[in-house]
Amino acid sequence: MPSHGTPLAADSLGNPLTLDDAASLALVDDFVMGFLSTEARAVNLLALAERDASPIVQAYCATLHLFAESREAAANAQPFLDKARAGAARATPREQRYIAAVQAWADGDIARAIALHAEQAREHPRDLVSVKLGQYHCFNTGDCPGMLRLALAALPAAAEVPYVHGMAAFGYEQCHLLREAEASARRAIGLCRKEPWAHHALAHVMLTEGRLAEGLAFMQSVSDTWTGLNSFMVTHNWWHVALFLIDLGRDAEALAVYDEHAWGVVKDYSQDQIGAVSLLARLELAGIDVGARWDDVADHLRQRQADHVLPFLDLQYLYGLARAGRPEAQVLLHNIEAFAPVAPASTRAAWQRVCVPAARGLVAHARGDVAGAVEGLGVALPRMIEIGGSHAQRDLFEQLYLDALVRTGTEAALAGAQGLLQQQLNGQPESLRLRRQADAVYAQLGLGQITAH
Repeated sequence: MPSHGTPLAADSLGNPLTLDDAASLALVDDFVMGFLSTEARAVNLLALAERDASPIVQAYCATLHLFAESREAAANAQPFLDKARAGAARATPREQRYIAAVQAWADGDIARAIALHAEQAREHPRDLVSVKLGQYHCFNTGDCPGMLRLALAALPAAAEVPYVHGMAAFGYEQCHLLREAEASARRAIGLCRKEPWAHHALAHVMLTEGRLAEGLAFMQSVSDTWTGLNSFMVTHNWWHVALFLIDLGRDAEALAVYDEHAWGVVKDYSQDQIGAVSLLARLELAGIDVGARWDDVADHLRQRQADHVLPFLDLQYLYGLARAGRPEAQVLLHNIEAFAPVAPASTRAAWQRVCVPAARGLVAHARGDVAGAVEGLGVALPRMIEIGGSHAQRDLFEQLYLDALVRTGTEAALAGAQGLLQQQLNGQPESLRLRRQADAVYAQLGLGQITAH
């Protein structure tokens, strides 16, 4: 047997691995490549947790637990991190830095985690698990340039890997560099047609540019490749399909996508839950009757009353509970208000200055208090990027604010709504949803002779 501390193998990207057993390599590679390709096989690694005590295996297991994004996730991950740190002296410097970054994540020190992932990208640019995890943290804190820096640091050393181009594409898109985003996404897809993260980045570009029919056709054309993915990726890409359908006025098809693809894959998972909440809200805002669908989602949100993993998640749990008329919504609102002042230092401002007013506004909207919705969301919206999420995801909060403005019905509120709606419609001329909403506002303003365009 090789001595401890001697790399027994390397992963598919060429990164040396300090493993107790060379037979572990296949499952480690399932994690590495599965994580990059958003495939469900990444979780196969957990079968090694008891069999291979090597530090990197334990740190990867901790990573999987933390991605549960639940109240218990950090506690569930910590035993694996303890084992990883106990053996870290025999690990490579790359592995040691990765362990430290995941420990920082578990501790809630996201600023330190990002710094470590950035250092890793410079020194070991083919450690693409670290790059993608760093992008995840940047995304959740609204640091779009940080996402792009990480991907571009890795690109020269890993240009043949399609997933790097997908990561770059999303970083570019979130920085509003749409031409570069599209080029990178198409490069990724050219290298590997089944690159769902690149599909997702291109959907963002097309939505932003108002290329709605083209975006729908593109996503439908690659949807046959969305197999074997983790539940977030498959439900989120179908969520994007539904957004195109809603804007194009294809209401029944949008509801069918919700029922058949966007909700019901893993109902207990955070990302599936917020996808369902935001899609139901958008369907309703477009005038589509969603029936009793809020109730099923709310049944699965009840476990979230004290999570506080990410403010972006809490806000959507809250709206789903409130929209379903559940008393747990009031409990979660109170818990958010109590947690914000004691949140980890690196995210405290986002909790206090953005999440709290937004939470109050969302509950008000769900309960029909349009003045309260305008007040709370109006305070939060200018800084909403600080709670993370993508432009397309945060658009939900803008739509709810706009709806509250229109329903307020005063001349001043309608004037504000007109300005917002017409600007959106200028960028999305294909959107029947926006055209209907704008026409209604013009009619209320006594400008019915103007056809929104």
